Amino acid sequence: MYTFGSSLLALQVQDVAPPAAGSGGMLQILADASPLSQVVLAILIVFSVASWAIILFKTLSYRAVARQTATFLDVFRRSQKFSDVQAICPSLPASPLVGVFQAGYAEITAQFRITGQGGSPGTNPARPILKSLEAVDRALIRAATAEVQKLERRLTFLATTASVAPFIGLFGTVVGITLAFQRIGATGSTNLAVVGPGISEALIATAAGLFAAIPAVVFYNHFVHQVKDFSAAMDDFALEFLNIAERNFT
Repeated sequence: MYTFGSSLLALQVQDVAPPAAGSGGMLQILADASPLSQVVLAILIVFSVASWAIILFKTLSYRAVARQTATFLDVFRRSQKFSDVQAICPSLPASPLVGVFQAGYAEITAQFRITGQGGSPGTNPARPILKSLEAVDRALIRAATAEVQKLERRLTFLATTASVAPFIGLFGTVVGITLAFQRIGATGSTNLAVVGPGISEALIATAAGLFAAIPAVVFYNHFVHQVKDFSAAMDDFALEFLNIAERNFT
């Protein structure tokens, strides 16, 4: 009986032998990860870096849009002639209202040219008459749609990252756990030193997926809200532009 107890104790001590030095470090876990898991982590890192680049770019871009839009509206509402507003448009390229205004201004100018009234709106001493206010409205709508598409550019990548990154991380988790079970089967031991690295590898993939996805979904929703605000500002400006055109040219 004493011999049996001594043998059992010896087996238990052997099973819980300390792991090799450094095996618990993050870098060591990544270095020992399977090639497939390393590919998964590399993909997630690419998604994360690209997402943060887009987030930084859009943050600075939308700040410029808001600042220049406020400046443009101030000039537009203080100006007496469309030609004066047209003169400051090149200095405010970030504002989507510039594109909308230029589309409406170009349509009005084209109608005056076709009807033989000449000049540009707001500069002709004789009061010009618009041939079609609906055509001006359509030009404003087309320009607003084009400006919204510019504002939404690259946001699709953030939505894709928010949707796909967690599943890529989950795939890496499944692979890591599968390999951990294979190690258990190959060694015939449930020692934590055998199972732990595989579980750690799996959890790192999950964490990387969440690290890429969470900022992407937060900033995507924030940017979409800003685009809606800019779109509403363009709609309001288009109505204001049409009201001025109707009062002065019909």
